Amino acid sequence: MKKIILSMLLIANCLFLTSCVAIQSVSTIASIISVNNDRRSAGEVLDDKTIALRLFTWSSEDSTLSDAHLNFMVYNKTVLITGEVLTPEIRIYTSKQAQLQVPQISQIFNEIKLGSSSGLLSRAKDSTITVRVEFLFQNQEVFHPTHVRVMTEDQVVYLMGAVTKREADMAAKTAAKAQGVYKVVKLFDYLKTRPKAEIERDRLRTLEDKRRVELEKQQAELEAKKADLQRQIRALGSDTTGTNFSPE
Repeated sequence: MKKIILSMLLIANCLFLTSCVAIQSVSTIASIISVNNDRRSAGEVLDDKTIALRLFTWSSEDSTLSDAHLNFMVYNKTVLITGEVLTPEIRIYTSKQAQLQVPQISQIFNEIKLGSSSGLLSRAKDSTITVRVEFLFQNQEVFHPTHVRVMTEDQVVYLMGAVTKREADMAAKTAAKAQGVYKVVKLFDYLKTRPKAEIERDRLRTLEDKRRVELEKQQAELEAKKADLQRQIRALGSDTTGTNFSPE
C-alpha cells in the first residue's frame, strides 16, 4: 500500500507541477503495480503497446490534426480514441486514417468531440480522476486491477478489458464512486467465465493461504505449550527452593 501511495504522489506531482499534463493518464497505477495478472499474453500486451505508440506518433506528425487533441487507449487491438477536433470531417478522417496507419486494429471506438482542444487544467483533472478510479480498484476483490484499463476524457471514464459481466458491473460501480466522475462508459470484451488457469491459480493460492494459517495456528499452540511448561518448571523450582529439609 505504501508503494501505491508513493506512486500516486509521484503522479500527482507530475500532473500539477510539470508539463506532463499534456498527456492523459491511462491506467497509471495498474501499469506501475504489476502486469503479471494481465489476461492478455505478453505478445498481446506488446502488440497493444506498439499500436498505441504508432497512433500517437502518427497523430503528432499529421498536419491535418495539428489543431486536434487526441488520446488513444488500446486493448486486444481494439482502439478507443478520445479528445477534440474542430470539424466533423476531421473526426471521420481520424478514424479512417488510424485504421490505415495500423491495419492490425480490429475495432475503433470514436469518442472524439467537436470543439477546441481542452486546456492543461482540464487534462490534469481528468488524469487525477483516472488515478482515483484505479486507486479504488485496489480496494475490491471482484477483479484484479490489471484486468481493467482506464482513461478519462472531460470527466467521462472509459473502461476497457476482458472481464465477466460481474467484474464489469463492479468496475463501473467502483469507478462511478470516484470524485469528479460525470459518466462511466464500458467498452469491455465480455467473458462467459473467468479463465481456467486463473481460477486454478486462485485455488492454489487459497490452499496455500489455508496451509499458512494452519501452520501459524500450530506454531502459536506450540509456543503456548512451551510457555506453560516453562511456567510449570519455574513454579516447581520455586517450591523446591522454598522447602526446608531438617535432619531427623
